[in-house]
Formats: sequence, C-alpha cells, structure tokens
Amino acid sequence: MELELRHLRTVRAIADTGSLTKAAAVLGLAQPALSAQLRRIEKTLGGPLFDRDHTGARPTPLGELVLTRARVVLPAVSELQEEAVRFANAWATVERFRLGGTHGPLLGGLVDRLAAAHPTAPVTTYTSWSVAEIASLLVDGRLDFALIGVCGESPPPMADRLVWQVIGIDPVFVMLPENHPLAGGTELELSALAGESWADVPGDGCFADCFATACARAGFTPLSVYETDTTSVVHLVQVGRAIGLCRATFPPTQGLVTRPLVGSPLSWRHLLGRNPRSPAADAAAGAVSGHTRSAYAEAVRRSDSYTRWLAAHPRFGPTPWQAATSLRGPERPPPPGPPASGPSV
Repeated sequence: MELELRHLRTVRAIADTGSLTKAAAVLGLAQPALSAQLRRIEKTLGGPLFDRDHTGARPTPLGELVLTRARVVLPAVSELQEEAVRFANAWATVERFRLGGTHGPLLGGLVDRLAAAHPTAPVTTYTSWSVAEIASLLVDGRLDFALIGVCGESPPPMADRLVWQVIGIDPVFVMLPENHPLAGGTELELSALAGESWADVPGDGCFADCFATACARAGFTPLSVYETDTTSVVHLVQVGRAIGLCRATFPPTQGLVTRPLVGSPLSWRHLLGRNPRSPAADAAAGAVSGHTRSAYAEAVRRSDSYTRWLAAHPRFGPTPWQAATSLRGPERPPPPGPPASGPSV
C-alpha cells in the first residue's frame, strides 16, 4: 500500500482526538474500519504509530515523527489547492477585470476608464452594501479588485489577507433641500440640525455608531434615521423628509445642496483592495490603481464647493501615491453596535 494524504489525515485525527472512537466520528468512519486502516498504515510505515489502551491512543516515537511531517504536508497541500483555484479563476491568456464595490459613481468611473484603456477586455462588476461580502469574494478569487469605503480610521476587512490602498479621504457632508433655511450656509454646526430626521445608505461598518457618537457630542440624539438606497435618500431630502449624509464627492443634484460640517466630525476613506496571491491582480495592479485615482480626482473636480473647501483642509482629498501602502487594521476593533450604515455615495 502506498501512503496517501488521507492516511496522514487519519493519523492526525487520531492524535488530535486521542481516541480511535472519537477520530472515527470526526472522519465519518466506523471504528472497525478505522482500526483496520490504521493497521495497514502502520504496516506500510514499519511499526506502530500509537500506544493504545482503555484511556485512549498516544503517539509512539514513530508516530511523533509521522505527525511532525503530516502537520507540514497537509497545510501545504491545502494551500496549494487554494492557490490553484485562485490561479484558475484569474485571467490566464485573456485579460479581464472582475470588480467588486459598494454602490457609487467611483466604481462607474473606474469601469469607464478600464473600458477606454482596454476596449477588448471583459469588465464585470459585483455590487453589495456589505464590504465583508466583497472582501470574502476577493479572498476566494472570484473578484480581482474591490473598491469600497470605510468609516474614519476603522480597519479594512480581512486586512491580514488582502492589500488595501487608500485612494482618497472625504469628510462626510450633509445633504439639504435647496430651500432649507440652512442651505445658504458655508459650514454647518451639527447641533443646528438637532431637530431633523436623517437618511443614509445601509452598510456593515461602524458608521452608524460614529454618527450617533458625533450627535451625542453635539448635544442631541437623532430623531430617526432612514437606511435606504441612494436614490431614495436623494428623494427624502428633496421632499424635505430628512437630511442626507453623503461623501463630499457627491455629484451636483437638482433640488439639493451639500454642505460641510464644522470640524468634520465624520470622514470616509475610499479603498482599493486586491488579493496579493492573485496573478490577475498583480498583473494589473498599477493600471487599476491609476485609473481609480483618476476617477476619484474627477469626482472631486466635479464639485466646485468641495474643491474650494479642500484648499483649506489639506488632510482630505486624494491620497499621494507614496502614501498608498498596505493597510493593517488597528489592534482594537471598532465598538460593537447594530448593523451600521454609511454615507450616501
């Protein structure tokens, strides 16, 4: 009999559980079948691998040697299988771009630039309100790049397995109907909006907690918060039902205005992510990063008010190339809370 990976998994299961009975349950085998398989393995390897009695099974010196090698070989084979799947899912001879992102114009701007620069390359997109879902698809090799946003300094998802670059940092602005009494202001105190209802888009980050904290510091609790899609947020603001929360790059829209908050109590980071083990992402990382930055810069230029505001607030806006390094989340996670939303794109 030749030794196979399944035999090493059997030996490891017995050692991990300390019992043939428990190992049989873990492996989904009848105990007599497992005992017979162990005898064949021991015959192949030249001696007993376990001392067995009524208290359980303990590795012999030969068993320890086999286990030491098995604990190296099995993870290596699993990693090989995962990497092979990722490689098969990446582009081989045909260039393609598989993009994921939260809903918003930056993703559209990136698609536009990729289509112009690579007219024959297939471009597909997947959108979700959940950055965790998008990050998971990136890890699994089902996406090549992800364009997302995170609140403030909160860590990006799966920072231990993915590479994230900061494309730009926006303050969170408020969105008012153009006939609102405060619409003519240059910068608004958050406390001046204490009597308003609010609207933003869904999400799974910490933005809801950060917004509630900012309101508490301003001396009030929001009357209500509507979580809905961007089009509905705009409608609620236009009809005077709510004040919207939006990124400063929100494009000019009929019937409403956007205004910064004094002190910029809330901020939003635009991130471009990739899986460092993806051949497709490695091959196109520079080009995609450049196109993403161009899309963000254009979004900033579309807003004259934001461009003027940035001149006095240099810590916001596009991030220099040299600052776009791999991000690792802080040691301390964001505070727990209810499902969190985000500013309208």
